[in-house]
Amino acid sequence: MRIRLKPIDQQTIVVTGATSGNGLATVEEAAARGARVVLAARNLDALEEVAVRLRSHGGQVAVCAADVADADEVERVAATAVQQFGGIDAWVNNAAAASYGTIEQVTLEDHRRIFDVNYFGVLHGSLIAARHLRARGGGAIINLGSVLSDRAMILQGPYSATKAAVQAATDALRMELEQDGAPISVTLIKPGAIHTPYPEHARNYMNAPPRLPPPLYDPRLVADAILFACEHPRRQLYVGGGGLAVSLAGKVAPRLTDLAMEAFGTSSQQSPHDAGVLNRRDNLHEPRPEGTIDGAQDVQVRRTSFLLQAQKLGVPTPDNLIRAGLNAVADLAEAVDAARYRNRKP
Repeated sequence: MRIRLKPIDQQTIVVTGATSGNGLATVEEAAARGARVVLAARNLDALEEVAVRLRSHGGQVAVCAADVADADEVERVAATAVQQFGGIDAWVNNAAAASYGTIEQVTLEDHRRIFDVNYFGVLHGSLIAARHLRARGGGAIINLGSVLSDRAMILQGPYSATKAAVQAATDALRMELEQDGAPISVTLIKPGAIHTPYPEHARNYMNAPPRLPPPLYDPRLVADAILFACEHPRRQLYVGGGGLAVSLAGKVAPRLTDLAMEAFGTSSQQSPHDAGVLNRRDNLHEPRPEGTIDGAQDVQVRRTSFLLQAQKLGVPTPDNLIRAGLNAVADLAEAVDAARYRNRKP
């Protein structure tokens, strides 16, 4: 079944986590391209500030203060889209929470909160979106995963675990909707390290300010991937070749990747500079002032991703090629085993 998606300027798009980072970059670009956009996040003041700015440039936006960990609040987000714009064409599950620290250091309360936001928040949004999109005759669900869906990162265990769960749930939902003949595209976006306020927002258990390991990519590239998926059905899109390299290393040489992370993972995620802005972090349980797309790290940021552009053109990624190769090897091994079984002596 072929899924047809509307052009961006004919869509109503819901974006969670819309007041900073990838989410804010997405709503700004979507509004600029003529979409009707519903902004969802916990901080109502920040939502209103973003909405005023977008409306001043002609944007059609509505806001709904909601915590995606609460299914009833996510229902209110959908109701806002219906009341303000008559329905939903694409739903972007972007809101996320994170921590820096060992699995043992992070409290069970914080583990649960990260799962409530990153996994159950995506689940709530996906289920509600699927219901509305079925009734509307189709549309797109875009879930924000991570390259850490493929390969866990030392000192980011809870976040890595949630992103692996998001990948599994996204794949299952895609198959089930396809099996039912529902004209709904389900895409997983897998960014690498993106220059957002992620380190400032994460709860930090380390004895140094956190940072993201380079190379870092512009959040507007993630917005580009998200809006592309709103118009074009895709299974998944990687953003940033540096992140894909980590993913591939984990598949091809998992033990060597373990050792590399043990050797360099801690230092690459700790800042030697105790910058003031990095001290104003942690929105795990309570929202903090928002309104910025870019993070505070003073690093060179890559403004292009040739990998993303290649995927948009339909060029297979190295990940897909390696997966196909491994599948071929597995098929050959099964054929050899079957032949041995058939030819065994009585």
